[in-house]
Amino acid sequence: MTALLSLLMSAVLFGCSLYPDVNRDPAKNNQATFRQDAVDCARAYPESGSGTHIKQRIGCMNLKGWR
Repeated sequence: MTALLSLLMSAVLFGCSLYPDVNRDPAKNNQATFRQDAVDCARAYPESGSGTHIKQRIGCMNLKGWR
């Protein structure tokens, strides 16, 4: 049980580290722009049961210049 919990926590932390958080444009590299772009991507790709919305949101953020 402990090994499963440890594996799950590792997967969650690894998944969160893949989400883009730095914008290529220094003028847009701030918390307010990040929040607005993240909300826009979340609205464009609503939560799905299979989890594919995460990859779609990451792709959306990449298109907005976040890496």
